[in-house]
Amino acid sequence: MGAPKVRQRAIKAGFRSGLEQDNAKHLKALRCGFEYEKKRIPYVPKQKTYTPDFILENGIIVETKGRFLACDRTKHLLIKQQHPDLDIRFVFTNARQKISKRSKTTYADWCDKHGFQYAEGLVPASWTRE
Repeated sequence: MGAPKVRQRAIKAGFRSGLEQDNAKHLKALRCGFEYEKKRIPYVPKQKTYTPDFILENGIIVETKGRFLACDRTKHLLIKQQHPDLDIRFVFTNARQKISKRSKTTYADWCDKHGFQYAEGLVPASWTRE
């Protein structure tokens, strides 16, 4: 099954990507309660809001990312600075992906540098038990 079909299936199920749908199924299998795209978190410099993908019942925010664009990275640094009480973590399709063609920095490297926890593929079961 190709990526477009996976995305179409996910959209029909109410998600924006196959990665989101896979993680929702995984969290349900782990019997971890969660909210999907329910909360809006304001941030500036321009008045914007961030809608987290998943908020686990323990309060951990999980953002799933296939592509982690420069605008996403900037947004998450602003949110971390303005809301230091939030525990935002990432689940990447591929944490070893480079942030750009010209960079040696991977998504994982960026997270390590900026103090974000991350995983690849699915939310680790350990996150649901914290």
